[in-house]
Amino acid sequence: MNAITDLHPFLDGKPKRLFIGGKWLEAASGKTFETHNPATGEVLAQVAEGDAEDIDRAVAAARAAFTGPWSKFKPAQRQAVLLKLADLVEAHIDELATLDTLDMGAPISRTRNNRQRAVGMLRFYAGMATALHGETIDNSLPGEIVSFTLKEPVGVVGAIIPWNGPLTATIWKIGPALATGCTVVLKPAEEAPLTPLRLAELCVEAGVPPGVVNVVPGFGETAGAALAAHPDVDKVAFTGSHFTGQSIVRASAGNLKRVSLELGGKSPDIVFADADLTQAVPGAGMAVFANSGQICSAGTRLFVEKKIYDEFVGRVADFSKTLRVGDGRDPETQVGPLVSQEQLSRVTGYLSIGRQEGARPLSGGERLTEGALAKGYFVPPTVFADVRDDMRIAQEEIFGPVISAIPFTDIEEVIARGNNTTFGLGSGVWTRDVGKAHKLARAIKAGSVWINCYQAMDPAVPFGGYKMSGYGRESGIQHLDEYLNVKSVWIKTD
Repeated sequence: MNAITDLHPFLDGKPKRLFIGGKWLEAASGKTFETHNPATGEVLAQVAEGDAEDIDRAVAAARAAFTGPWSKFKPAQRQAVLLKLADLVEAHIDELATLDTLDMGAPISRTRNNRQRAVGMLRFYAGMATALHGETIDNSLPGEIVSFTLKEPVGVVGAIIPWNGPLTATIWKIGPALATGCTVVLKPAEEAPLTPLRLAELCVEAGVPPGVVNVVPGFGETAGAALAAHPDVDKVAFTGSHFTGQSIVRASAGNLKRVSLELGGKSPDIVFADADLTQAVPGAGMAVFANSGQICSAGTRLFVEKKIYDEFVGRVADFSKTLRVGDGRDPETQVGPLVSQEQLSRVTGYLSIGRQEGARPLSGGERLTEGALAKGYFVPPTVFADVRDDMRIAQEEIFGPVISAIPFTDIEEVIARGNNTTFGLGSGVWTRDVGKAHKLARAIKAGSVWINCYQAMDPAVPFGGYKMSGYGRESGIQHLDEYLNVKSVWIKTD
């Protein structure tokens, strides 16, 4: 397969346009940008480059839909649309998975396994569409005064997603918006815009009215910034770096729009000597190496009890060497490329920093440039030993397949050191001791604590961060509340 058009039916050689108001439009500026296959460096498609003018058009379309046809949809009708979309995603999952793999590099085995998650989220939100309700409240005022609450959609949502899981990230934003009756302007990451655009086609097929879902590819400093600051956007839902998250909070001040943020992490993964090491070794390894480490909640700070430190870290390094690195289209690949040249430079820069600071690479540590990997953005799974808490590789989010292994001696010490970070997204604990498990579950300051597993996710279970990892929750019933306003109603009846 040499021609790009042979790779995927969506790659037809034509520039990909913006999806606004149910129509496919050129960018107002006429500009386009390239999106690349990170395994080979080849151009996949030219994509329309949206900017502030295009965001204005998309927000206007979303507002018209919100106050117009979409406002007349009953909960059961919104549910039916979501269920149809879920069926379409399930029917096209191989195609969508391949598009994710081509555009951002994840192994096809991983992107195909997103079927349960992607379809499950849509069906969960569909179920919640008919389960949203206020409550009656027995107030204490004299006389006959009835009080109750209504839950109403926030309005127009600006959704900005990262590139590390385009299909599921898109669904995580549009699913709750559709369930609650909001409308969406989605700004996908410029590194991986293709799957969100294909999903827009499926939204049309599912019966989503024009303007309810709009997709405007573009760059963060133009399209993203315009969406975050737009005076007619009622809420921004953002996933990405904490630096951009801070910018979005500042931009939201113009009209005090609602904001929910799922940001970065430097998550502790804690292994006690009493753990089942046969599970903990691959568990701790894939807590970082999955998706080439490009996961916000990856367990990149591996704390290991000192009495087993050398043995355990050595076993994780040995495990890392068994993982097959390659083009994500190969079903045997377990670790694909990083998403872009920029990300490659970032991660390899941290590999150099780690060695300069005195960390010792037990595996990996250098870019892969031989044979078929030469043109891609490949970094092997890397395990650094002799890491100190004050090293940059132990403090800063690398977003690559890099483990920083750190010894500890007792439970109180590791709680303090595990929490000694500005982030608080994920965490892991490996132990057979149920007392330790419960103590750590309460003591760790993070939105998720995985015990004897890592990165488990379910549509019914909320996910989000503490501290610089953001606020608000995605998944669970809490997710829908992020898209709803609560109105109190008082009626004097006497």
